[in-house]
Amino acid sequence: MRIVRVANFVAPRSGGLKTALRNLGEGYQAAGHESVLVIPGPSFSDEITSQGRVITLPGPLVPGVGGYRVLLDRRRVASTLRSIDPDRIEISDRTTLRWLGRWARRAGVPSMMVSHESLDGLLRLFGPASGRRIGDTLNRRTAQDHDQIVCTTQWAANEFERIGMPNVTRVPLGVDLQRFTPDRHDPDLRARWASPDDVLLLHCGRLSPEKKPRRSLAAVEGLRALGVRAVLVVAGAGPLRNALQEEAADRGLPVRFLGHVSDPVELATLQASVDVAIAPGPVETFGLAALETLASGTPVVVSSQSALPEVIGSAGLAAGGEGLAYAAAVREILARPVESRRAAARAQAEKFPWSASVAGFLAAHSGSFVGTM
Repeated sequence: MRIVRVANFVAPRSGGLKTALRNLGEGYQAAGHESVLVIPGPSFSDEITSQGRVITLPGPLVPGVGGYRVLLDRRRVASTLRSIDPDRIEISDRTTLRWLGRWARRAGVPSMMVSHESLDGLLRLFGPASGRRIGDTLNRRTAQDHDQIVCTTQWAANEFERIGMPNVTRVPLGVDLQRFTPDRHDPDLRARWASPDDVLLLHCGRLSPEKKPRRSLAAVEGLRALGVRAVLVVAGAGPLRNALQEEAADRGLPVRFLGHVSDPVELATLQASVDVAIAPGPVETFGLAALETLASGTPVVVSSQSALPEVIGSAGLAAGGEGLAYAAAVREILARPVESRRAAARAQAEKFPWSASVAGFLAAHSGSFVGTM
């Protein structure tokens, strides 16, 4: 098959969507299919990569979100797709790219929408329960416009199943079990940020409002109030970085802001060398950074409102509420023997190889897959 994937809001340097697109594309190519990815960028480009052909079309920056671009020129996108002549279309954005389902149907091309975000969750951030009616309407239209909806967790699938949409498939994403491994644990790197008596925490992710990074700062503050010598390392950039740095300084919190860590080996080493990671975002539909941290042998405290409790299993803990709940969960994890909690984290991650994700996505493209976690 020639599988053409179209995505918006792909971070320019890193991010879960970028990672998923790359690994799936490489898997499609390895399985003998032709993968083409169409994404926005500052200018046109067309190149052959390990994940297949990647076409970049000019797309404007979205103000205030730190580098995301979108494909707004529908005529150019449609013209590009016609020139490629796809056998399947895989779409990664339920907002600005939903029109592609209708385009694909008119062109006689089977389409698949990948639900990388929860509309229920996003609307919950901005309004009361009345937002659910809006979400239900939009989700119904999305499911009706596409042949297949792929959700990476049951949590993400719930909003479609609640309204009786029959074309929903669950396929978990995966993790690179060779890059992310407990063997990268590095005492010297750990000593760069914390003393031997400190508890070293990690927040790894984009510093934007929907990710709730202030919960991680509040967790450090809560732990230190309880007498736990906690230090937080923040790996990630975003529009809230300056404000968070000022808040940490004003409150006298030992928080080290690393910004975007461009070296993938350095990031994997950091994930393997901390004691506990915090992933507080309430609208995560899968959470690749958390899974990569588990693969590195580090347990994770996650938001009980997100899909992550489903992903981390018993290898971490889910916290409800704000910072104090996260502090309590960190303390509970620290009470577990170090070797057993690290082994449990790795064992949980090993349930999610990318090979299984690729097989599931390809089966969904054939219309025959019914996924399970």
